[in-house]
Amino acid sequence: MRKINQDKLAEVKRLYYKNGLGMREISEIFDVSIDAVVYFMRRNGLVRRSFAEINKIRFKKKKPSFEKKVNLNSDEKELQAIGAMLYWGEGYKSDKGTGIDFANSDPEMISIFLKFLRNIYKLNENRLRILLYCYADQNVKELIYFWSKLTKIPIKQFTKPYVRKDFRKDGIRKMKHGLIHVRYSDKKLLISVKDLISFYKKKYG
Repeated sequence: MRKINQDKLAEVKRLYYKNGLGMREISEIFDVSIDAVVYFMRRNGLVRRSFAEINKIRFKKKKPSFEKKVNLNSDEKELQAIGAMLYWGEGYKSDKGTGIDFANSDPEMISIFLKFLRNIYKLNENRLRILLYCYADQNVKELIYFWSKLTKIPIKQFTKPYVRKDFRKDGIRKMKHGLIHVRYSDKKLLISVKDLISFYKKKYG
């Protein structure tokens, strides 16, 4: 088995710890097997990463599905601030979140939030999903059509609606069009929006 020369210790440390390369990548650089890299690290007391650290590095290297606009004009800066504040108030912000999840029943608010996403970030539109929340005495198909037309998101990208059975029989309700969740499956977008929220909180808080 080919081995890594001992004089390469500093380089291996740099590649593994500083550059975040994996053992397979290091083995390819030195043209040796992964077993040779494992042996070299064990012999020199180099601590291997935990699974959590490996996943963190993989996530960092993963290319986002969107592209954030950098040179914003005054209107876009205003829209960016509005979008961030809307998500601060109505978005799912837990560290466990896997992407954007913005919920509201106000069509205008939904429109403005989507305008924020589409103008400040260049999205992959195929990742957008809509979850409709409504009551059993409402026309689900009509509501889906209404939100699809408003959001310009195809009906095929609507997930199975959540329909509540315990509705008020007097016909009085606050959500005429139901409520929708606007979702986008990319944790890096969630992090970016949360960073914006933190920026405005620090600036004006």
